[in-house]
Amino acid sequence: MSPKNLTTPLTFEPIFQERMWGGRRLESEFHKKLPRQKRIGEAWEIVDRTEAQSVVANGPLRGSTLHELWTRHREEIFGGVPDTPRFPLLIKVIDAQDKLSLQVHPADDAATRLGGEPKSEFWYVAGAKKTELFLGFHKPITRKEFEEAVRDGTALDYVHKIAVHARDAVFLPAGRIHATGAGNLLIEIQQNSDTTYRIFDWHRIDPTTGKQRELHVQRAIQCIDFEDVQPKLIEARGELLVSHSLFEIQKWTLDGRRDAAPLGQFAIICCLTGSLSCASVELAPGQIFLVPAQLKDRAVRPATDNVSLLRVTIPRG
Repeated sequence: MSPKNLTTPLTFEPIFQERMWGGRRLESEFHKKLPRQKRIGEAWEIVDRTEAQSVVANGPLRGSTLHELWTRHREEIFGGVPDTPRFPLLIKVIDAQDKLSLQVHPADDAATRLGGEPKSEFWYVAGAKKTELFLGFHKPITRKEFEEAVRDGTALDYVHKIAVHARDAVFLPAGRIHATGAGNLLIEIQQNSDTTYRIFDWHRIDPTTGKQRELHVQRAIQCIDFEDVQPKLIEARGELLVSHSLFEIQKWTLDGRRDAAPLGQFAIICCLTGSLSCASVELAPGQIFLVPAQLKDRAVRPATDNVSLLRVTIPRG
């Protein structure tokens, strides 16, 4: 079937990732069908990578991979977005029952030099239990000073901490040192990358190996932005949360019918609260669909009261 004849948005099968810091909140709060007796830290909702591939779950394109859509039906599904070998975003839902490692992702130049992939990302706090985020530095520090702090075990003394609540959001440009505290349920929208350099991991023991996880201090040091002092949470400008060359993210409070995007532009919709529908496809909190660029019925409608959502688009090339 040609994507030009699609009558509904596309949903995808989530790919669940077991993590030592994960839990079961994706099941208890977002009603995802998790594998039994596993600590699930991440649901990869939309991904186009060699090691992980989203598969369409509904409609006549059921069984098609995201990469097939991206390479064979670019204009019909995604409109006039910039040309890249793979779909450029990776969208996750994260259950951080425990703290994540203190880490950093490389920018373009560092990624090229170190053999990794560049990564900037966005976090929306869908749920929080008296917790915090670790973001940047709380006072200026030199690379040499931080290297010494890592060696003597005092690196956390220099990291900026921010208390967070549900509905907070933050942008994490490549180079920003960061971690999430225990108890955060996050929507993550990121560059299509899986490169992470760990600096500190809370002295945890990996139950599968009986050892502490590998750190990547020397590579991390080459990526960190040491001028990133006391970064702040996002202050929305109306509905706009982030406008970047990688993605634009808006948060909508939906109290009536509204087109997901103009005809010819695709959009990804993530339900945050309440429930909504487009054509015959419904979304509950924590669920996501993709509205193809050429879908004719592109109106998103509230199905309950108190509906809010994230709308993700990619700026045109």
